[in-house]
Amino acid sequence: MPSTFRRRAALGAIATLTALAIFPTAHAQDKNTVKVGVSVGNAEQVFEVVKKVAARDGLKIDVVVFNDYQLPNAALAAGDLDANAFQHQPFLDNQNKARGFDIVPVGLTITAPLGFYSRKIKSIDALPDGASVGIQNDPSNGNRALLLLQTAGLITLKPEAVKNNNATPLDVVTNPKKLKLVPLDAAQLPRSLDDLAIAAINNDYAEKAGLSLAKDAVIKESPQSPYANLIAVRRADKDKPWAKRLVAAYQSPEVKAFIQTQFKGSLVPAF
Repeated sequence: MPSTFRRRAALGAIATLTALAIFPTAHAQDKNTVKVGVSVGNAEQVFEVVKKVAARDGLKIDVVVFNDYQLPNAALAAGDLDANAFQHQPFLDNQNKARGFDIVPVGLTITAPLGFYSRKIKSIDALPDGASVGIQNDPSNGNRALLLLQTAGLITLKPEAVKNNNATPLDVVTNPKKLKLVPLDAAQLPRSLDDLAIAAINNDYAEKAGLSLAKDAVIKESPQSPYANLIAVRRADKDKPWAKRLVAAYQSPEVKAFIQTQFKGSLVPAF
């Protein structure tokens, strides 16, 4: 072999090896362990199945459980998480605006219909005049609770607040039962049931408190509620392969079947 040809062949081999070193396969480039924040309760059970599905694709999921809705987005924005899966779009929009986060959705997970629960009445028809009614004190879930009270015919809200999905107790225009609306932190509402006639409780906190949407709620949202939960990441990560693999694992047939079988309507797949 002529020396010039050998030199060219050698240089070509070096160039190929260099290219392989710089441009490895997609999975080699990709993150293979991700840390995902979830809220306490049902999400933990669902993610046990998600983890098994993701593992088949070589993706390891470390789940971090939070008891406070105000923490998972802060942890994600700070880089302590790669993703979270606990919130619906109105909540995320509010947090991005209020706290300056740049967090975006990458895939839908479940819809968790909101319910009002009580330890004092068995039917909403028995709700007395002047009753204390607990609602969430964060803007998105508080709005959601007020809309549910309006759907039940207990109050009427300003049309503009309904249209903009930003109703607060100040937007109540009729309240024939003279209900006393008591805004509280979402995590406090189950613990406050003894002091309230009824309280709006998010599904994960209700589950932890031993409450069933199907059996215990005196008012409940339709399963077709627009408040679908989602997987969220920092904007810089939205097109990363690991984010797509995480969503694919969650939106798998195995996870969908588990949600439908395990929760029987208290959680509904949104994908």
